[in-house]
Amino acid sequence: MAERKVNSTNYQNQAFLENKCSLNELMVLLSRRWITEILFCIEEGNNRFSGIKEELAPITDHILADRLKLLEKNSLINRQHFPEVPPRVVYSLTERGTELCRLLEKLCDFSDTIPVMLT
Repeated sequence: MAERKVNSTNYQNQAFLENKCSLNELMVLLSRRWITEILFCIEEGNNRFSGIKEELAPITDHILADRLKLLEKNSLINRQHFPEVPPRVVYSLTERGTELCRLLEKLCDFSDTIPVMLT
């Protein structure tokens, strides 16, 4: 993916909002396609790449790998590698990831109670 221009208005606006409140930064992460669904998959016990891929059939391998790296980088999931043949990797939620899933589930419940109009 191309680097964003740091002198663009969009970049400056996003940087301002992220510096104003850390919630804005979290919302940017959560708004990336597939992030929340991957978290929910891991929470439900799909802790292998192939299991997540199977549950989220339309996602590409490249995007799934990218999103897993983002979640790990943000300390929401752990990646455990087992030196076996063939190699095995297992993902699990961190405490922060578990807490975030709990909050996201509440937001899902809340969103079911309000009409959302996309324009």
